[in-house]
Amino acid sequence: MQTQRKTLSTVGAVSAAAALGLLTACGADKTDAGAAPADPGVPVTGTHWTVDSVTAGGKKTDAPGTKAHVAFDKKGRVSGNFGCNGFGGVAEVKGDTITVDKIAKTEMSCGDEIDKLETTLTEALKGKLKASVKGDKLTLTTAKGDSITLTSEPPAELDGTKWMLTATVEKEVATSLPKGSGKAEKAHLIFDEKAGTVHGNLGCNTVNAKAEVTDGKIELGTPRLTRKMCDGDVMKAEQHLVKLFGTTVTYEIDHRTLHLTGKDGLGLNANASNVKK
Repeated sequence: MQTQRKTLSTVGAVSAAAALGLLTACGADKTDAGAAPADPGVPVTGTHWTVDSVTAGGKKTDAPGTKAHVAFDKKGRVSGNFGCNGFGGVAEVKGDTITVDKIAKTEMSCGDEIDKLETTLTEALKGKLKASVKGDKLTLTTAKGDSITLTSEPPAELDGTKWMLTATVEKEVATSLPKGSGKAEKAHLIFDEKAGTVHGNLGCNTVNAKAEVTDGKIELGTPRLTRKMCDGDVMKAEQHLVKLFGTTVTYEIDHRTLHLTGKDGLGLNANASNVKK
């Protein structure tokens, strides 16, 4: 399934990444123009906070397995994901109070369960919120008693992390790996920087290759593959991934998401597994 360009409801028809960039830039301008910068009184900035649950009207909704997360920066901005759709806005931190305003988000339906979670989170993450940090836990509480519980999550490292492949990329268009045969769910790569190698599975066949990592780039060697045959869509995606080998690709890690980009705009996206292997 191709990933469609998503738009922010208050920004217009541009890509989600660009729109969120515009929003955060505007947030920075407003902060510089007079809004108070984030106060270090509550140690919440500079951390990726994964949403554990949200409680509204006395009903608790757990959010494990979603993309839901929140990040506050020291320039008075907030960004993240409500479970499926990305968002950005302005956040003022004073003492133990965080005031969230001007939230804009992408608009994509992701199924009833996620849509309901997103609606609840959107309502809970606005206005004045009381913040409480205990260890790696953050609780944000609204004036009417609704709350969001979150856990700090460290960024993933390229080396040793089991990167679960989620999509192929061609000229900035991401296409989800097929799941029809179930094989694609195993697709992953593990880099060993000390040994200068990478191994894993490309959806059907296992792969081993040299992988020299230097300054944001990876020189991928010729792949050694098993010779299984799988469903047509799985093999098509695998052939796309194979084209990245024998070339030098750039890599970028956005917290726990890995982007590899090769020549002609070919690439892949992957998410860090919870367990390093």
